[in-house]
Amino acid sequence: FFGEGISRSLDDFGGQGEPPTHPELLDYLAVDFYENGWEIKRAIKQVVMSQAYRQSSIPSPDQFAQDPENRLFARQSRFRLPAEFVRDTALGISGLLNPTIGGPSVHPYQPAGYYRHLNFPKRTYHADQDRQQWRRGVYVHWQRQFLHPMLKAFDAPNREECTARRPESNTPLAALTLLNDPTFVEASRNFAQRIQKEGGKTDMSRLNYACQVAVSRNPDPQEVGLLLKLLQLNRTRFTKTPAEAEKLLSTGMTPGPESDVTELAAWTEVSRAILNMSETTTRN
Repeated sequence: FFGEGISRSLDDFGGQGEPPTHPELLDYLAVDFYENGWEIKRAIKQVVMSQAYRQSSIPSPDQFAQDPENRLFARQSRFRLPAEFVRDTALGISGLLNPTIGGPSVHPYQPAGYYRHLNFPKRTYHADQDRQQWRRGVYVHWQRQFLHPMLKAFDAPNREECTARRPESNTPLAALTLLNDPTFVEASRNFAQRIQKEGGKTDMSRLNYACQVAVSRNPDPQEVGLLLKLLQLNRTRFTKTPAEAEKLLSTGMTPGPESDVTELAAWTEVSRAILNMSETTTRN
């Protein structure tokens, strides 16, 4: 909820662990959790409805000077979403997310031959070809020792050992995954179709709509300039090379475009950029 616990040593609450910053609060939450039947849903609701949770992550100068690491929770914390949430966010923005609860594991797109180094038995992987493909990341199939590449790029644990807290890396691989993984390319194309259908008739109204859907705000002047430039560059590019536009739009299993291929491909590239923004994949 805050990026850090009341005690940082989440896997050691004993004498060698780090003392809690708010011991009285920790005691209260523990007793309250016990007295209410260990109800996890209630505990989560209690936290997310608190004033502390609903604070802005932007610190005042005094707050930052006195508590640069935010150990006292005077503000909210900013951190990247967990791997499964990164996938869910892109699918949700695009309108593809399948909210079905429960059921068997799902098999998203995966690089061909990824399982070739499995010792035995020999395994094959077949991506789902129906709406199962777009279910939440928590249902993605886990192969022991061979974590799905997208989840691995965003630091999901391999489940070979207990992980009290996930690492948070910041690597080019994560950005390349957001740009090129078929799930995200397909999400970008569907987001582009949504922008064209629901975002109005002008480029500016569509950019405003896209940013409102993705990050709940209008783009600032610098972002407008960059995104309009990207849009125009790709309009020119795909007008000259329509085969590239068709190749881009053929990614995934959603039906082919009903609109102009060149225009949709250009907006798909804009959508890819928006889905790759730090703000899109970050919990502010």
